Amino acid sequence: IVGDWFAPHMDFGARHIIFSISKSLTAMIAGILEGEGVFDPEAPVTAYIPEAAGSAYGDASVRHVLDMSVSLDFEEAYLDPESAFARYRRATLWNPGGGTESLREFILTLQRLAEPHGQTFRYRSPNSDLLGLLLERASGQRFTDLMREKLWLPLGAVSEASIGVDMEGTARTAGGISVTPRDLARVGEMMRQGGVANGRRIVPEAWVRDTVASGGSSEAWQRGAMQPLFPKGRYRNKWYQTGLPNGAYCGIGIHGQWLYVDPRTKVVIAKMSSQPEPVDDPLDVEIVAFFEALSRMV
Repeated sequence: IVGDWFAPHMDFGARHIIFSISKSLTAMIAGILEGEGVFDPEAPVTAYIPEAAGSAYGDASVRHVLDMSVSLDFEEAYLDPESAFARYRRATLWNPGGGTESLREFILTLQRLAEPHGQTFRYRSPNSDLLGLLLERASGQRFTDLMREKLWLPLGAVSEASIGVDMEGTARTAGGISVTPRDLARVGEMMRQGGVANGRRIVPEAWVRDTVASGGSSEAWQRGAMQPLFPKGRYRNKWYQTGLPNGAYCGIGIHGQWLYVDPRTKVVIAKMSSQPEPVDDPLDVEIVAFFEALSRMV
């Protein structure tokens, strides 16, 4: 560790929610199970969840789910209390008034747009909660057990992680994981090392290479709404390839959560925040520029 800083109100060893970096961790478990021959990223969603046939996912592949290219009729309207997003948050028990519809039940009501899957990057969080369900069906294990056995213990994490669940105990894999800053940095360092931590391979090297450098559709990214943040970027397995000259990649969560890896300078930055707005596009641009500058200085 070269340096760290904690706000006065932040307990050094406390867990902090990482919101959508949870997606990146969930996809890592998908990569591990793929390497074990348990999970097929090119299979149709219905191969694992047959009851998804009547939903938007009925003709989607797991790859579409992993790369956020499902043509899903859903918007991430964080601040609209009357939106489908608010109903989604109630199903996760994040908003008041939940407990009448489970996360799984909500996801299976979602319908698709007319555009074919795979053409446009659409950031839709239910895809990542569905991924957690897919992993459970493929493995026959609860997600919490998968995360502990496949990732957290082999990683050498110092502190326990926690994850929110719905009324059925379904894990909020799209955004409900909480970890300590240093354990989050350990995840980034493991990715920087090509999937190895403590001299032990955790994630297949080919999966890491595909995720951070060679995989993903630039065409789908260019059509998506997040293109201005990374004009030359791509999205693969729930990680962002920045397209910057340094080859950096990252996981991002609302309210200012970042896990940034610069393979050129061998720098990993874990940032946890409580920014007032869920999404602040101008600030995100400044954060990326700060990470680039900090990496060069180190």
